[in-house]
Amino acid sequence: MSTVPPFSVVSGATVHDVLAGHEQDIVDLVARAYTAHGRQQTVNPPSYFLRFPDRPDSRIIALPASLGAEFAVDGIKWISSFPANIASGLPRASAVLILNDHETGYPFACLESSIISATRTAASAALAADRLHDGRERPRRVTFVGTGLIARYIHQYLSRTGWDFDTVTVYDHAPEYARGFADYVSGTGHGGTVNVLDDAETAVRASELVVFATTAAEPHIKDVDWFAHNPTVLHISLRDLSPEIILSATNIVDDIEHCLKAQTSPHLAEQATGDRSFIDGTLYDVLEGKTEIRGDRPVVFSPFGLGVLDLAVGAHVYSEATRRGLVTPVPGFFHDLNRYA
Repeated sequence: MSTVPPFSVVSGATVHDVLAGHEQDIVDLVARAYTAHGRQQTVNPPSYFLRFPDRPDSRIIALPASLGAEFAVDGIKWISSFPANIASGLPRASAVLILNDHETGYPFACLESSIISATRTAASAALAADRLHDGRERPRRVTFVGTGLIARYIHQYLSRTGWDFDTVTVYDHAPEYARGFADYVSGTGHGGTVNVLDDAETAVRASELVVFATTAAEPHIKDVDWFAHNPTVLHISLRDLSPEIILSATNIVDDIEHCLKAQTSPHLAEQATGDRSFIDGTLYDVLEGKTEIRGDRPVVFSPFGLGVLDLAVGAHVYSEATRRGLVTPVPGFFHDLNRYA
């Protein structure tokens, strides 16, 4: 007979404590989740966007998912993006993750998830950067375009999974944010040069690895020639690059159906051409050696962000936090359980 699992809450502080210092382990975990997804051992429906006519730049997104294989967990991430928060000193994004029992469907945990979301995004970026350079020399220069929380996590994950940069170049439309990010990089013990630039073109041309982590709603980088040096581009924010740039590149996505929607840059490229032949493969294809990465053109990784990655990281956090006695049980959360009482 099935029993109702206990329900617990996992705070952001606990999430941070569990994940801190284990970057390579999380990258490996995310790789296994991508493998499960590529082998069709997941259910990852379209994300659902709650938008507001009076606040057009804000949204709350629901990412339901089911992750099978070794994980056996279902759930949903509910994440808000309110860019105006930044001006008042609040982070742009806030989130919770609900984990559901694979057998009964009952939710058994609610986790603070802005850290989980940033972590899975950064781990995905670090994984892609590593595998896209398999057999090729790793770049020694990196540029960050956009300098918020996601950029910080990506820098952390690159730095702690074997990447060593001679030069870190920083550009943000808000100079104070760029300077703050540069101070952060310098404070991590980075032994190379940190350059803050005041124009995007020079920043893009400065490095062989370029990370876009902005809040751009539409393409603002439009000149194909900026990428003539054939960098690897981690296009995390998805809407920075013009269709022309996308069409000039080798394009790797996390999931084709998910990425080519919601007016992302690859979606705009599809609308411009009427087909998807410009997509060279998924990150799973790269992991499996099914896609060749050419060195004669830019390589662009555009991840829409899969809910199954949140489940993988969240389930790991819950398991480890439970083992350490760090979860907060909510006794009696499910109360009326007698069908005829």
